[in-house]
Amino acid sequence: MWMTGLSGSGKSTLARGAERVLHDAGRYCVVLDGDEVRRGLNRGLGFSEEDRAENIRRIAEVARILLDAGAIVIVAVISPTRGMRRAAREIVGERDFVEVFVRCPLEVCRGRDVKGLYAHAASGRVAQFTGVTAPYEEPESPAVVIDTSSTPVETSIGVLLEQVRLRGEER
Repeated sequence: MWMTGLSGSGKSTLARGAERVLHDAGRYCVVLDGDEVRRGLNRGLGFSEEDRAENIRRIAEVARILLDAGAIVIVAVISPTRGMRRAAREIVGERDFVEVFVRCPLEVCRGRDVKGLYAHAASGRVAQFTGVTAPYEEPESPAVVIDTSSTPVETSIGVLLEQVRLRGEER
């Protein structure tokens, strides 16, 4: 599951919720959260177009390794451009890449901003902030769309879990 959406849209919340349910059911699941990966593996990368592309490339490579090891992988990362997501799909593989668009209006994301990033972007303290001073390209044909401004968290997690079940049946 490759979850894309604006900062504050709910990607991490949904990914962690699905992970908890899968772990409780005895399933091997790993979440690759964009913020966590940037603090560790990708700590030296900035937010230039090149660094953002490299961030996504590395996350996709790790996802592929985990998939090959039998994990259910849920990636929760903004991945702001269609080109970046296309590159990730090529690395992960068409069969295993499920694009999930976590849709949420910018104003709702701003209201959820626990880290204060939108305020920093508005004041100019954070440059190249996706959705404010850097573009976000919505997916053209995602496998799943979850609107977190109108869909309860537990229902949204259920949508993700149904996709995991369906993909498991295909394998």
